[in-house]
Amino acid sequence: MVYFFAFIGMLCWGVSPLFAKMGLDKVSPLIGLSVRTFFTASIILLWMTVSGSIMQLKTVSITTGTFLVIEAILATLIGDLAYFAALKRGSASIVMLIMACSPVVTILCSAIFFNERLTLGNIIGACFITVGLILII
Repeated sequence: MVYFFAFIGMLCWGVSPLFAKMGLDKVSPLIGLSVRTFFTASIILLWMTVSGSIMQLKTVSITTGTFLVIEAILATLIGDLAYFAALKRGSASIVMLIMACSPVVTILCSAIFFNERLTLGNIIGACFITVGLILII
């Protein structure tokens, strides 16, 4: 199931920038992000309400909530706003190639903050990603 969900995510992330680029044609990145975020939050709230899982929000600890809020600020607020601003101004293919380099940052930060072992495969993969980024810029 891991590969199935990863594949679905890959397809959605691969196609969605095309719709974002078209959607940003006549609106600012902030408005585009607001529309997307409002729609997504509404669907999630409805889903949680219908499934009964909304009550589980009370069980989220302050520590867990803090980490998730920081992630939301970095990924959804700043990261997605920067992504929309880049899409508005640049080509979707180049923007997505640059955005797809984020695993290099994750690999390095995981090694530093979680003491995750860097494997030869991680290092070689990160080098290939970096070389690829240099080639497209």
